Parts: sequence; C-alpha cells; structure tokens
Amino acid sequence: MFIMNTAAYTIISVVGVSLISLVSLILISRSSEFIRRYLRFLVSFAAGALLGDVFIHLLPEMAEEGILTFSASLWILGTIVAFFVLESFLHWHHHHGEGIEGEHAPHPFVWTNLIGDGFHNIIDGMIIAGAYMISFEVGLATTIAVMLHEIPQEIGDFGVLVYGGLTRSRALFYNFLSALSALVGAVIVLALGSSETLVSVLSALGIGSFIYIAAADLIPHLHREKEKAFPQFLTFLLGIVVMALLLLLE
Repeated sequence: MFIMNTAAYTIISVVGVSLISLVSLILISRSSEFIRRYLRFLVSFAAGALLGDVFIHLLPEMAEEGILTFSASLWILGTIVAFFVLESFLHWHHHHGEGIEGEHAPHPFVWTNLIGDGFHNIIDGMIIAGAYMISFEVGLATTIAVMLHEIPQEIGDFGVLVYGGLTRSRALFYNFLSALSALVGAVIVLALGSSETLVSVLSALGIGSFIYIAAADLIPHLHREKEKAFPQFLTFLLGIVVMALLLLLE
C-alpha cells in the first residue's frame, strides 16, 4: 500500500509541476511587463523555498532516519560539483557559439539547452520520488520547492529558445516536452523500489541540487537588482516561512 501511494503521489506531483510550469509560462510569456516587474520576486521566493526545504525538511529528516552519513555528505558535495561542471559547459558552449554566429545564439545551442534542461528535469523527478519515499510531508514540501524554482527556470529557458530561433509556439512545445522528462526520473526511482541507500542518495541529490540552484543561480541574479533589495529579501524570507509552515502537516 505504501509503495502504491508513493507512486501515485509521485506521478501526480511530477505531472502537476510540469502542467503548472507550462500554464505559468504561457501566461507570463504574453506579458513582458509582468516579467520585468515581478520575475525577480518569484526568483527570490524560489531561492528561499529551496533553502528552506533543504534545512527545514530534507536534512532534518535524513538525520532523524539515521542516513545523514559521511557518504551522504560526499553525494551532496558531488552533486554541487556536477551541476557546476554541467553549467560551465553550457555557458561555454553558449558564449563560444555567440562568437561564431554573431548577434543571436546559434541554433545548435537551442538543442544543447534542451538536453541540459531535460537532464535537470529527470533529476527533479528522481528527487520528488525519493522525497515521497521518506514521507508524504517531505514529498509535498519538495514538490512545492521544485515547482517554485521550475517556473523562473522555464521562463529563462523559453527566452533562450526564442532567442535561438524558435517560434514562441515551438519553444513552448519543446519546453513542455523537456519538463515531462521528469517522469522518466520518477519512473526509474519507483521501478528500483525503496531502500535506505537509494533514499539516502536521492535525498543528498536533492540537497546538493537545491543548494547549488539557490546559491549559484538564483541569489546572484538577485544581487543585480540592488534597488529592490529589501522587497526581495522579504520574499526570500517568505519562501523560507512557507517551507516552515509545511511542518504543520507533519
């Protein structure tokens, strides 16, 4: 029964995150004014939610389950390093291509970006499945954290695809296909079944990726908007508070 519930919660959550990201992207992509005014606050909220999930849910649950070991710490560190290497490659490819093609990102970079995003979404699906293996509350908190960072990420990816030469409709379609790749990661984890080692590795994977995304991608973006520093700080704290309030479900 537990396995069936875990599978159902995981699939519903992964599909839900993909659909919410798509709907948000369709609505937001029609209004450049909305993006200009509010994207920075969505980013700061997502950064707070990601770090809140790490330090309020994932790490305490690992400690409580007795799986916060030296090996788990190495998995967390390795995940951060892996994301650094992946992003370094994508950024190098982007700028290298710009130097050859001129004003616009080269068309091949569109597909490189989609591959990178698809890989990231597969990891998200694995993380959500692993979180539900710990408990429903941790799975729900992690799903919300993933959803909150997916929306600004998908907006950025949409801009890259359009800039790389795709029409808006094709960019939306490919973005949605990439988002659905999270199902692949979720199904892989569900097929392997629950074990202490798998849960430990997936939790560490989630912690490492969330820390990297918040600290290396989202927070540096906020520092560029110094005139909105205090409102961004408040929405950052709000993201943490939302994760803390989810403790009431436990």
